[in-house]
Amino acid sequence: MKKVKIITDSCSDLTPEMLSEFDIDYAKMSTVLDGIESPAYLTWTEGDAHELYETIRNGKRITTTQVSVEEFRLIFEKYLKMGMDIVYIGCSSKQSGSVNTGRITANKLLESYPDSKIHCIDSLNASMGEGLLAIEAAKLAASDKGADEIFDYIMSIRKKVNQFVTVHTLDHLKKAGRVSASAAFFGNLMGVKPILISDINGTQTALKKVKGRKTSFAEIVSLLKEAVCDQKSPTVYLAHADCPKNEISELVELIETEMETKDIKIGYIGPIIGASIGPDAVGIWALGKDITFVAAQL
Repeated sequence: MKKVKIITDSCSDLTPEMLSEFDIDYAKMSTVLDGIESPAYLTWTEGDAHELYETIRNGKRITTTQVSVEEFRLIFEKYLKMGMDIVYIGCSSKQSGSVNTGRITANKLLESYPDSKIHCIDSLNASMGEGLLAIEAAKLAASDKGADEIFDYIMSIRKKVNQFVTVHTLDHLKKAGRVSASAAFFGNLMGVKPILISDINGTQTALKKVKGRKTSFAEIVSLLKEAVCDQKSPTVYLAHADCPKNEISELVELIETEMETKDIKIGYIGPIIGASIGPDAVGIWALGKDITFVAAQL
């Protein structure tokens, strides 16, 4: 059976340590600042993350691009030439067209590699919700499971990824077109903090709203705790957009206390997701109950 390479993309927000530990590669998206396009690396440092979020705090608008056909061709062919099959786990198609571009590129490449397999999976998630699926896939690849088996397993659990994200201000969601200008103004005035989830179709949507930063932290932990209530000591993934260290420490302590787990994997919300959600956002993810919530259709 062929070895399988797990590939994700810049939206997965995996840390350099996670990429290395689980032998995962990723297809790069790009950020655009002042007309200059730059690769969205996940192998960035604390200083790099702080610089990006300070740029946004200072009023600069950063836009993003999806994975290009050429980027997919290069990374897929790299592993096809090594005789490996590929499972690519991409950002939700509700947020990026990358997974569809990946499928088109894969089908074209397979004309030249007819004995190989490339599975392209819409994760229905982003940030570490996408990343944790890549890690689960990589664990199977490391135990010599085949591409078809890995594909089937990830498809079976992708709707079990529970996400709860909160933001410090609604301004960046307004700029990204996620909330209206009036809703952002009055929401900020009243200290409203939306709790964002990924629904059954991979749409990012507000589940509810609470008032106050500490209340929002307590709420996301409570929601995740309920979502994984049938597990003992679940693995929790935490990603943040350059939040103060004391806030993250408080959130970690709350998770450890309420959910009785020490297995908390922490990283930054990367440049692609961060460009839309803005500084000081924070989210937590874990595998748990099946997602059933459906965002309202406008």
